[in-house]
Amino acid sequence: MAADKPDPDYDLIIIGGGVNGAGIARDAALRGLHTCLLEKDDFCSATSRWSSRLIHGGLRYLEHFELGLVYESLHEREHLLKIAPHLVAPLQLMIPIYRGAKRGRWMIGAGMVLYDLLSMRKSLPRHQMLGLTDTVELAPGIRTEDLLGSAVYYDAQVTFAERLVLENILAAKSAGADVFSYSEVDRILSTDRRVQGVRYIDVASGNHKRVTSRVVVNAAGPWVDQVLKRLRRPVRQYIGGTKGTHIIVEQFPGAPDVACYLEAQSDGRPFFLIPWNGLLLIGTTDIRIEGDPSLASVEEREIQYLIGETCRVFPQAQLNPDKVLYTYTGVRPLPRRRTRDEGAITRRHIIKHHRRFARGFYSIIGGKLTTYRHLAEEMVDRIVRRLGINADPCATQTISLPGAMVARDEIVRLLESVAQLSEQSRKHLLDVYGSRCEAVLQIIRKQPGLATAICDHSHAVGAEIVFAFEQEMATNMRDCLQRRCMAGLSADQGRSALPRAIDIAQAHLGWSSERAAREQREYLGSLAAVVTHPAK
Repeated sequence: MAADKPDPDYDLIIIGGGVNGAGIARDAALRGLHTCLLEKDDFCSATSRWSSRLIHGGLRYLEHFELGLVYESLHEREHLLKIAPHLVAPLQLMIPIYRGAKRGRWMIGAGMVLYDLLSMRKSLPRHQMLGLTDTVELAPGIRTEDLLGSAVYYDAQVTFAERLVLENILAAKSAGADVFSYSEVDRILSTDRRVQGVRYIDVASGNHKRVTSRVVVNAAGPWVDQVLKRLRRPVRQYIGGTKGTHIIVEQFPGAPDVACYLEAQSDGRPFFLIPWNGLLLIGTTDIRIEGDPSLASVEEREIQYLIGETCRVFPQAQLNPDKVLYTYTGVRPLPRRRTRDEGAITRRHIIKHHRRFARGFYSIIGGKLTTYRHLAEEMVDRIVRRLGINADPCATQTISLPGAMVARDEIVRLLESVAQLSEQSRKHLLDVYGSRCEAVLQIIRKQPGLATAICDHSHAVGAEIVFAFEQEMATNMRDCLQRRCMAGLSADQGRSALPRAIDIAQAHLGWSSERAAREQREYLGSLAAVVTHPAK
């Protein structure tokens, strides 16, 4: 008699720790599925963090008649405003209307009306059409030649997309999921055309490990095709990614008080100028890219394109490459399409079941930061049906993320009670952690010296370094500064914070001199991945 097969280690294994993978892990764990997530780098170390950081309905998708995607996005925006109000905030945007532009007053006005209709019962104000005077008041430095007026509407912004992903990871972990960063899957295990699990490399030790499950979800973003190759079978290519580059600059004379949705004169593409993190974020480009997404880099022509188009609308900006603080680029995991118009490629997600090769193995193709929660709900619904289990219905649209578990007013009062903190540091802690800053304050109460700011730009404090490593799964200083306390997204990319953070790690986390020196080299080396012009 054949021996019974051992039970699998997990119900579900997720490959990829970006926003989609994190969202699926949270939803699955909350519904009682025994879940494992594996990420080859740190959580939110790629596409999810290199976006325009908008939670939006996708106004331009109306031009491609993707009404369903816009409807989904607008309603997901409402959910995120409610479950993560500390991270996702309303953002006012202005669309200048110029005589002779590709998108005229009638087209923009009709789009605004439809946008409002698709977001009925929304919490944000409806659009307004402004004349020339009111437009210039919102954007004092705007070019007035041929300016007719503007449309003003609301979407939302997630200043720190890294924290949105991390809080989904933390919520998944709290609900029972096992989550592992720096764990690279190098083989998909299957038998008799059924998925069995994965083999992965623990990057720190170099050891191989195997974990089994009845379902595996490939949520590797632009690396989906690379993961599929680990099936060791010929599989078609699904991803046709495009590269999106942004530049970060200081506020310039005449800069708008609101975000601007602009039309490039050179090619008619829309791009954004967005107040962000005390700076201005300008982007994005949309360029096809082949090969390894890890090799995507910013091109000089992209920087010149964004500078030139910005200065055309805001002549007082007087931008040039030396005024760019830093840039970043990310690869959108879009479905492979033959169309020449990159903007016409759908941003809707696709769930592909590879039943011909490995039943129970799924890939996520495409998707948007805004709609990650709904994608996760759809994916977990399918998993539950496949497993034939009696799971609870999805509740992620109503359950707050960890940093929103306590009312904001209560956290403000708590921060004000800590006299050692500066006003700037209180605001920083509130904006980055929400109610999770209670745990940071507990560290300060034990070590009051850690209330001192370590970053001249973000006003992050020393206690956050200890918190990142002890309670937020940071493994190195890049994780800590760039994706936990967020000092790494300041004007100087964390350079002023780095030596102080390393001193704290030596004093409070037991780092050796050798590790401190290595961490400093590796952090500064990581900044070479983007074009940088260190802040003065």
